[in-house]
Amino acid sequence: MSWFLTRSLAPGVFVTLEPAVDPMFRATMVTVLGRDRDLQFDFGCGLVTLRPSLPLSGKPVVAVASHAHVDHIGALHEFSDRRAHAAEATGYAGLPGVETFADEFRSWDTLVTALPEPGWTIDTWSLHPAPLTETLAEGDRVDIGDRAFTVLHLPGHSPGGIGLLDEVDGLFLTGDAIYDDEILDDLPGASIPDYLATMERLRRIDCHLAIGGHGPEMTRARMAAIAEDYLKRRG
Repeated sequence: MSWFLTRSLAPGVFVTLEPAVDPMFRATMVTVLGRDRDLQFDFGCGLVTLRPSLPLSGKPVVAVASHAHVDHIGALHEFSDRRAHAAEATGYAGLPGVETFADEFRSWDTLVTALPEPGWTIDTWSLHPAPLTETLAEGDRVDIGDRAFTVLHLPGHSPGGIGLLDEVDGLFLTGDAIYDDEILDDLPGASIPDYLATMERLRRIDCHLAIGGHGPEMTRARMAAIAEDYLKRRG
């Protein structure tokens, strides 16, 4: 049985999960196929090789990480064109700085419900450095030929959290800025004031489909409701 599970959400848009990983670290990976290149957004835990299992077209791949937490960058090193926000560049490079939570991941008691490979143990795992080849900032564009995504800087969960918005198609890749599950805002590097500003922004964004870093996909109405609930609880 494959370690990964991939679903098609729309023509050329896929989500991939690691079902046997504990929900705390079971992050959503999104593949968008383009005319000139493909977009890969987030990269799972890196417990096994990821790239051959993704529904990529064979064109060049733009690899964009939503933020530097371990469950989103485990296989980022498998790609040559690596982009993310500069605020977490040291984390991607494996240097002291932004917390990746690799140590917490390694010591998690219920990390997996099945082994990725026969004989696998967490002792054989390490988070590979993946230095960025390009940094992204608010308003930058990620163009894959027949569609383009605007970079939104959405701090709160982490300092360099970003989302990608296709304003034409209405597809919004949110990373951990917002997702349909318990919002974690008490981690090292998190900021409730930043999260409040981000949630205020998110509740006004127009999209038809939002894919969060965890949990099920969201409609615009559901995303707005999650943001408004957070603002009521924390504001």
